[in-house]
Amino acid sequence: MLEFNLLFFAVAIPATVFAGISKGGFGSGVAFASSSILALILTPTQALALMLPLLMLIDVATLRPYWRRWSWPDARVLILGGVPGVLLGIWLFQVTNDDVLRLLIGGISLAFVVWQVMRRQGWLPEAQGRLAASSGVLAGLVAGFTSFVSHAGGPPAAVYLLSQRLTKTQFQATTVLLFWVINIAKFIPYAWLGLFTLQTTLANLMLAPFALLGAWLGVKAHHLISDRLFFGLTYVLLTVTGCKLIWDALT
Repeated sequence: MLEFNLLFFAVAIPATVFAGISKGGFGSGVAFASSSILALILTPTQALALMLPLLMLIDVATLRPYWRRWSWPDARVLILGGVPGVLLGIWLFQVTNDDVLRLLIGGISLAFVVWQVMRRQGWLPEAQGRLAASSGVLAGLVAGFTSFVSHAGGPPAAVYLLSQRLTKTQFQATTVLLFWVINIAKFIPYAWLGLFTLQTTLANLMLAPFALLGAWLGVKAHHLISDRLFFGLTYVLLTVTGCKLIWDALT
């Protein structure tokens, strides 16, 4: 049972604003941290069910400022993998436990950051050209899967998109389009699994203004912050949230 007390709002409001800021301009790859924050006071299934409608609302709010500024070829291959990934997530969601999911998502986040740091420092040989479309389909499959089980599809999608040498705005717009589609694909299975309740719906209505506020702040910040700082902040946030997910899984 959800209790709409002071603790709930003290945690849920900042988590919702953070999700809006992240998806609005700082890379949707770190928005899944909001679900992790909510899981501190709610069950994992409650946290996931509460966040999905809010993430969908943020998707709609951020589509307009990034409309047609995405890289459609890259979005297409990610979507082709993302929808089957959702189907895989439905299966795993029913047969595994929360700690395995936390460990998986935290590991993906940290592996992504380590890979990017090593590549930028020249410790890894520079790939010749962009990753192939087949790699994008695979990244989409992982993104759809991890998005379903923890709203954490951003890191695997970012691994592919960053290899395509997109601009900051192309990167952000493509992730907005991708997760708009994936979140729509997740909604019906979530309802079928019985994750949505009257209480989560009431919580969504109360938190919706804060989701929109976060999205507005994210879009504004996106146009004021340099590419280097943008991705640097993304790596820091992924490291923090990845470590926390792994710690939660092991303790």
